[in-house]
Amino acid sequence: MNNLDVPSRAKFIFMTGGVVSSLGKGITCASLGMLLKSRGLKTTIMKIDPYINVDPGTMSPYQHGEVYVTEDGAETDLDLGHYERFIDENMSQMNNITTGQIYNTVISKERRGDYLGATVQVIPHITDEIKSRIVLLARQSNADVIIVEVGGTVGDIESQPFLEAIRQFCLEYGSKNTVKIHLTLLPYISSAGEIKTKPTQHSVMRLREIGIQPDFLICRTDRTLDESAKAKIALFCNVEAQGVIEAIDVETIYEVPLRLAAQNLDDLVIEKLGLSAPAPAAELAFLETVIRKIKSPARTVEIAICGKYTQLHDAYKSIMEAFVHAGVANDAGIRLRWVDSEEIERQGVEPFLTGVSGILVPYGFGHRGIEGKLAAIRYARENKVPFFGICLGMQCAVIEFARNVCGLKHANSSEFDPGTPDPVIHIMESQKAVQQKGGTMRLGTYPCVTVKKTLAQKIYQSEIIIERHRHRYELNNDYRRIFQEHGMVLSGLSPDGNLVEMVELGDHPFFVGCQFHPELKSRVMRPHPIFVHFVKAALEVG
Repeated sequence: MNNLDVPSRAKFIFMTGGVVSSLGKGITCASLGMLLKSRGLKTTIMKIDPYINVDPGTMSPYQHGEVYVTEDGAETDLDLGHYERFIDENMSQMNNITTGQIYNTVISKERRGDYLGATVQVIPHITDEIKSRIVLLARQSNADVIIVEVGGTVGDIESQPFLEAIRQFCLEYGSKNTVKIHLTLLPYISSAGEIKTKPTQHSVMRLREIGIQPDFLICRTDRTLDESAKAKIALFCNVEAQGVIEAIDVETIYEVPLRLAAQNLDDLVIEKLGLSAPAPAAELAFLETVIRKIKSPARTVEIAICGKYTQLHDAYKSIMEAFVHAGVANDAGIRLRWVDSEEIERQGVEPFLTGVSGILVPYGFGHRGIEGKLAAIRYARENKVPFFGICLGMQCAVIEFARNVCGLKHANSSEFDPGTPDPVIHIMESQKAVQQKGGTMRLGTYPCVTVKKTLAQKIYQSEIIIERHRHRYELNNDYRRIFQEHGMVLSGLSPDGNLVEMVELGDHPFFVGCQFHPELKSRVMRPHPIFVHFVKAALEVG
């Protein structure tokens, strides 16, 4: 029975999590998506975030980790980065929904009069809106399979409307068109010397109370499950024994698809959905090579990430993965040295940066830790250590160059010092009248023209490049001439020539800054060229 006006060929997989958060639902969805795509099935993935924010764009990175920006400029959950990197498909604003978005839409409809005469309630109005978003993604993506990840943990009050919507969806669209997967934890109690299944049993019980019976259980564990443990879990959770999938801890996330495939998860899902699909394509064989190079690289190099959110590495998740990809391309292992820029301000550069072969200064907002970033950039520039600045990192490189090379001792960004006599970085003209903070930056993809005979064009091997952005401030064009007179190359410009997108120094082994976020477009099967060249330069000087 289909009351949802769903495309006839579309099939749906719903992923929930239990016991604790941070079990890796995003990686699991992405891995399953990769397996299904390798079987010739067009696949897309949706992330449901139960928080009331409309999107994560205004959250602190310490609250939410990285904000992942899509091609169309949506500020989304970092799991969308995993989706893109694994299935090599661009996500959009339709691939991430939040409680804030759903309630905002329903309240707007109520004010507009769409529900005249009705009492607006969670059921049916909120749940109907949730279901409509899932159906909209199915229509727009034209996918064979839509995987839907529900953030949080079963039992959270915030996720209840979403779980109820999923229950309704599966009932209305039918069991032959839907699969429910529950990711759970099997803790090992060392004093007892055994894995405990009771938390998983209780998690599934909570899910069944809502009206959702999982078809498959994916069990996170730090050790191998024997058949008796799987049989016990299957019996008490009311799933077939073959539907209990072991998800043992692995050294690299790129092993996960192969581990799931070894237990025939893709075959089981395809069979449950009544699909026919050929054997896996070459990308799974390619993963074997990737994993070998990650685990046993021919050489290693140490690169510092000097930022202000380094206590939470997820704040730089896409950068971390881009380094993995670039390491594979160079057959090199990348050791990341995490450097808090505020500690540099307190203790100086040498204790933190001595011995590294490359320095990356990433994005961020606000004045905290800026002087430490400037000191790190000066160290890289003067000591010929390969340097790469992203977004705020590029802006800091411009400020450092203005102060210490151009002689503008009080140069700054108007973001940090509105009264600076030399605002070498200032707010974009289009941003001056903006009042709301959420979703109002320069977001999404924009073209950039690389200048001939520059490192930028050598890296990209193209004059026109397309990259993703997330910023309000830009290089002040009033200072272009003095920068160029002192040796800074403005190597990437917007097509109209008004916005400086890339800068570099010619008398340096590698000194590149970019206003955009190249890390967001790096894939394990297609590493981003800037990261590849940066790592290559670090290897050469290391």
